[in-house]
Amino acid sequence: MKPSSEDEAAPAGGPWEECFEAAVQLALRAGQIIKKALSEEKRVSTKTSAADLVTETDHLVEDLIISELQKKFPSHRFIAEESAAAGAKCVLTPSPTWIVDPIDGTCNFVHRFPTVAVSIGFAVDQELEFGVIYHCTEERLYTGQRGRGAFCNGQRLQVSGETDISKALVLTEIGPRRDPATLKLFLSNMERLLHAKAHGVRVIGSSTLALCLLASGAADAYYQFGLHCWDLAAATVIIREAGGIVMDTSGGPLDLMSCRVVAAGTREMATLIAQALQTINYGRDDEK
Repeated sequence: MKPSSEDEAAPAGGPWEECFEAAVQLALRAGQIIKKALSEEKRVSTKTSAADLVTETDHLVEDLIISELQKKFPSHRFIAEESAAAGAKCVLTPSPTWIVDPIDGTCNFVHRFPTVAVSIGFAVDQELEFGVIYHCTEERLYTGQRGRGAFCNGQRLQVSGETDISKALVLTEIGPRRDPATLKLFLSNMERLLHAKAHGVRVIGSSTLALCLLASGAADAYYQFGLHCWDLAAATVIIREAGGIVMDTSGGPLDLMSCRVVAAGTREMATLIAQALQTINYGRDDEK
């Protein structure tokens, strides 16, 4: 059954409730477009590398979300993946700002691998207020509102309480760079966690859905270098509201523009993961 905003069990009200409801409805609409397009022929082009893909559906969905939100909230600002790829600056100001990933998991989408999602985050005064992520092939609507909990199709989410890395399932993503030096660091980080006797390391091709799995307790930790603010904004609210930790790979507070993250169900686990990692420098979103 298709989820709707009525499924949400969070308490009603809040200063940004109209924005939240708009995000839910647009995520569901966008998800139907993505789901239909999965089975159709696609025109694919590349951005920063042969592994960094974009399709006409990415542009269609992003245009839909932004145009509809601009009609409702003309004074708001936007940060969105394909707009950034076309040269728009990623600057998070105090103004109400929407942070949009039209299709997270574009490589999956191109290959008809069903782990794809639309992600819509919202920040005010540079503070993340809510996140909406829709896994369209499984019709799972993940939401989180600051101070009001995180849910999937109306069921409250709760992270795992695991603190022992030897009992952990860890998720990550490869990132767009495939040069020898970057790949060596990526594989070395995975090897370090396996040497620490993590139960396993998984790559599913969608950072937002991997982070939602963490929020639901299906995984214990996540790390990545090379993800962007639109991959992270909505999921960060969902994880925090599910009781989890999202922080910088240095162990300090999360910097949404830093292109790096560690998240976990407990601070102990997040710290252990961060201490095991070697940094892969992808620069910053707000300096590109």
